[in-house]
Amino acid sequence: MYTEWPAGRVPGAVVWRSVAGPETDSGLVLPDGSMDLILTGGRLLVAGPDTRAHVSVKPAGTVHVGLRFAPGQGPQVLGEAAHLLVDERVPLADLWPGRLVRELTDRVSLADAPGEFLQTIAARRLRDAAPAEPWRSAAVAALGRGRTVAETARGLGFSERQLRRRSLVAFGYGPKTLARVLRMQRALAQARTGMALAMVAARAGYADQAHLSREVRELAGVPITRLL
Repeated sequence: MYTEWPAGRVPGAVVWRSVAGPETDSGLVLPDGSMDLILTGGRLLVAGPDTRAHVSVKPAGTVHVGLRFAPGQGPQVLGEAAHLLVDERVPLADLWPGRLVRELTDRVSLADAPGEFLQTIAARRLRDAAPAEPWRSAAVAALGRGRTVAETARGLGFSERQLRRRSLVAFGYGPKTLARVLRMQRALAQARTGMALAMVAARAGYADQAHLSREVRELAGVPITRLL
């Protein structure tokens, strides 16, 4: 069973909880331009930004609790450029001092509400970090609305090369890939309402339904009908 809710103390982030059933479970985690801080099996892990679907295997009865950062927010919290963690799942101890991670792991594992404690960790890191650069959220908003990379760069006052360089650090990949990921997420949200796929393709900015199907298969690894 999977549930999620807004992280009140970390703007734009989401807290989630996943509990496996009585048998080993598996599922697809789709690219969304985000990074996660996850408590699982008594360990704190970092999930980097995905460029393709990640297969998550969960032994029977296991519980995962995570904090999914808004796109571009993870590097502020973790202190690591996003492109160094693309398609990776790494222990937090690989990024932060081991003693600190052991202390945090013990505290979050014993917490009545682990999701709240993950928020506490992130909120403290954000408080001590440099202020968020406004271009990050502006780029996500523009690309999420279907603006081209060239239009987005001009609107931000960057060259396309500057936008790409900055995007690798903030999001893990360039603006073209981020746009593809955001478009797929937008299309899936529309399709889950029952909208016909041909209409979804038109509204999400694909050339046609076949283009939508190809893009989803490339990013998710399975047909859109299976995802739905």
